[in-house]
Amino acid sequence: MTKEEKFSQITSELLETYKAKNKDYGDSFAKLFEEYGMTYSIIHLQEKINRIKSLQKKSNEVKGETYVDSLKDLANYAILTLIELDERK
Repeated sequence: MTKEEKFSQITSELLETYKAKNKDYGDSFAKLFEEYGMTYSIIHLQEKINRIKSLQKKSNEVKGETYVDSLKDLANYAILTLIELDERK
């Protein structure tokens, strides 16, 4: 598999996660971004970075939560932020 194909596969997985979570949470990211702006996004991004740092320092105590999960969440939060910034142009 080429890197482009891997990129496409990963972004397709991110899209499916986004759709499922957005359905469950009712577009809460957009609503809270509207209320709090970039601060809301920065908090979520930092939270995921801190989780990745924590996983690096010690064994994972939350079963099933991995670097991969946190990196995907980080990527999705970054994309959601880009969408909200674009919506406010």
